[in-house]
Amino acid sequence: MLEQLLKPILAPLFNQWPALNEYGWQIAAMTVVLIVWLLTVMFNWVTVRLIRHLSQKAPVWDELLLQSIRTPLRLLIWVIGLSLLLEIFSRNGMAVSVGAGTEVRRFGAILIIAWGVLRFINSAEAFFTQPERGRKQVDRTTADAVAKLLRLIVVILAGLTVLQSAGISISGILAFGGIGGIAVGFAAKDLLANFFGGLMVYLDRPFRVGDWVRSPDKEIEGTVEHIGWRLTRIRTFDQRPLYVPNATFASISVENPSRMRNRRIYEHVGVRYDDADKVKQIVDDVREMLKAHPEIDIHQTLIVHLNRFGPSSLDFMVYTFTKTTQWVKYHAIKQDVMLRIADIIFSHGAEFAFPTQTLHIAGTESGLEPNVLPEGVAELQGR
Repeated sequence: MLEQLLKPILAPLFNQWPALNEYGWQIAAMTVVLIVWLLTVMFNWVTVRLIRHLSQKAPVWDELLLQSIRTPLRLLIWVIGLSLLLEIFSRNGMAVSVGAGTEVRRFGAILIIAWGVLRFINSAEAFFTQPERGRKQVDRTTADAVAKLLRLIVVILAGLTVLQSAGISISGILAFGGIGGIAVGFAAKDLLANFFGGLMVYLDRPFRVGDWVRSPDKEIEGTVEHIGWRLTRIRTFDQRPLYVPNATFASISVENPSRMRNRRIYEHVGVRYDDADKVKQIVDDVREMLKAHPEIDIHQTLIVHLNRFGPSSLDFMVYTFTKTTQWVKYHAIKQDVMLRIADIIFSHGAEFAFPTQTLHIAGTESGLEPNVLPEGVAELQGR
């Protein structure tokens, strides 16, 4: 077939120089290489201009597809050319089997198509997980899970297609897989447990990449960096990587502070018993200060009340929530609130209480009756 296609093209050359008939297959091989090279140059020229034209518009599926399959298609041109060369060699007594060109063309096409689809999946995943103005960013964890599943499907289909093309019965492999799967399941039960644990993490989504998670059951706390099919990598706050098997998340409680709506300020402030007459006004002023604070969420619970009679202080409770959930900003707001509370207490002439003991000494040594207190009451104060 190839010789029939090239014969009209090379006929004028052979008619003009009859001596070239002895080198017919060499000339045919050189012609194939030249045609493949010209097709490659033309393909590059067309795709470069097409991509440049598409890049002027908003990135869409057609541009992603073209960028992904450009290199595989260029390689496919050379694979087809190689298969044609093998056919020429096999027909002219070279040490090449007769069906080598067909086999190279068939297996090469399967593998190159699979490679192009994998590149397209990777490009789509990278595109939809990159933040860009005017476009909603896809959740990174979901995109990673879908991309992994699609890549697995492509690899399995490509492998089965290659086996079928090689003459191996797929039905026999599937039957063997069903029987051997039981033995493999017992041998790799931990691996399967981690796999299904990762699947549950992807489906339930208790956390995603970038979240701060912690477990009250285990010493696990840090930022999620990667969720794999077997392990989840968490970066602890001292910058150490922590690798947690996914099966662990099926048996522990996981807290996700990254999803909290507010951060809480919960403190007890104590003033002296000598300032008992000023406590009500102090509490009222602190409550009004919190209501007027720009960083306090007044739509959440806000409590400022005298809470208890302590051993050496009158304690009032401050319970409120900040609008921000950022760790550093939260502490700055909390510091500002506590300094304002101190200013309110001092503005009323009151003072903070500290642990105090008052010791009443019987007056027997001073000549008084045992039940009569001495004029001086010794007061020992200590922090």
